[in-house]
Amino acid sequence: MMDIPVLDWSRFAKEDRQGFVSDLAAACRGPGFFLLSGHGVPQTVIDSVFSQADRFFSQSEVQKRSLAIDHTNRGWAQLGSENLDDSQPGQRDHKEAFNIGLEMAADDPRVLANEPFRAPNRWPELPEFRHAMLTYFDACHRLGVALHQAFSADLGLDANHFAPHFTAPLATLRLLHYPPARGTEGEIGAGAHTDYGSVTLLMTDGEAGLQVQPRGGDWVDVPHVPGAFTVNIGDCLMRWTNDIYRSTPHRVLPPKRQRRSVAFFLDPNPEAPIEALPGTGPAKYPPTTGARYLRSRLDATYAGTT
Repeated sequence: MMDIPVLDWSRFAKEDRQGFVSDLAAACRGPGFFLLSGHGVPQTVIDSVFSQADRFFSQSEVQKRSLAIDHTNRGWAQLGSENLDDSQPGQRDHKEAFNIGLEMAADDPRVLANEPFRAPNRWPELPEFRHAMLTYFDACHRLGVALHQAFSADLGLDANHFAPHFTAPLATLRLLHYPPARGTEGEIGAGAHTDYGSVTLLMTDGEAGLQVQPRGGDWVDVPHVPGAFTVNIGDCLMRWTNDIYRSTPHRVLPPKRQRRSVAFFLDPNPEAPIEALPGTGPAKYPPTTGARYLRSRLDATYAGTT
């Protein structure tokens, strides 16, 4: 069995910094997953995001299709458009999603220069939707960057070692809707995969389905703690740490009832160098950048779809 610990973020910010870092180190080197309570993101902000996500997904397919996902990784991904498990090329995930990236104006120099993944967000015509999403995005961005200070403490780095690489990140706020299971053979909510970026902050509605797979072990249900984030290490941070931290496969089973979740994927800046950190030994991976690595993973996810 895999032990997925519950860590209280207030320990790092207040009275037990070293104790928190020690527990964090065990989680990142072991399961690659932990639950994070005491994170400071107000419940009202969380509730607002779920409420607005419900409004978005309740729209007609015609309305949602007008905001179809594009090469900037923004917009609506329809049911069956993704395959997260590349070992099962014929399997399609039974979920829909809506992606929001870093907010940018159409005349931003990075947009005009066609920098990778730089574009304005694609907003539905729903009052309060944009405000709720950007408020949540900013809160998760701050928390994710702060978590990297704790990673730095564990890895013996300067507290702000990672900070310059997350000033304008390729972060994605992803709203997810899993319809109830149809009972068809081979059905999956989200296929087995590891996340692409540095760290993921996931909030769910409590409906079961998320599972993780220990190396060489069987699938284990992830427990739900109301108000706590499920946090997992992504592949970029695993590469950065030269496999000191673990990016663990996970999946979502088709739920008995509809399942809703909100994932914040904190990928680094496009130009961030993803290479083995000092003191981690001979590099196990060739160097890349945040943008190049994200593109390689997204191309695989959407292969074979139109």
